[in-house]
Amino acid sequence: MNKLSLLIIDDHTLFRSGIIALLRRYEEFVLLGETGDPMAGVKLAKSLDPDVILLDLHMPGISGVEVLKILAAEKIRAQVLMLTVSEDGEDLIDALCAGARGYLLKNIDTEALVAAIRQAAHGETVVCPEMSSKLVEGVRNPGRKAAKGEDENPLSPREREILSHIARGDSNKEIAQLLNLADSTVKIHVQNIFKKLNITSRVQAAVYAIDHGFR
Repeated sequence: MNKLSLLIIDDHTLFRSGIIALLRRYEEFVLLGETGDPMAGVKLAKSLDPDVILLDLHMPGISGVEVLKILAAEKIRAQVLMLTVSEDGEDLIDALCAGARGYLLKNIDTEALVAAIRQAAHGETVVCPEMSSKLVEGVRNPGRKAAKGEDENPLSPREREILSHIARGDSNKEIAQLLNLADSTVKIHVQNIFKKLNITSRVQAAVYAIDHGFR
């Protein structure tokens, strides 16, 4: 039997422990690693080369969607299954657009999770039944978010917070200390801010922040 190698990235320690205990019942799965730190998870994905990654969506410091983008940029071959409590349709669409192979809710039963891992490993897209109608709605109405004016500011709440600190003249290290984040996490956020705003310097970022009331 060809075994499937797995990596778990989720900041909830008890949930990780439960998933690990569950998956160890199946001889076809090999757990290569697990972590609650998103950026540590990226490093593990690069070094361990798992077949499937189980990834949480909302984590401190950097979101699962941002992790997906980093994995894609690093050309990580693993198929990624989002495992989350979020039933928000936009989270679903954002995750799939960022490269997730599937989207599952954390209340999923054991057999369904095992089946989803198998499907994802073979390149099949998997969306739990509770989210299927929201996926269809997102496909039918791709302009809904923009129509509501929600795309006027492309930054996430954390990115807006960091942008405010940039406007005050804080360095990445100072921002990391103030927000209790890793320096590397702040660096990734700053890079994302620059990319989203199409700017190249902290001065431009500060000007944008002041113009848009982030200071």
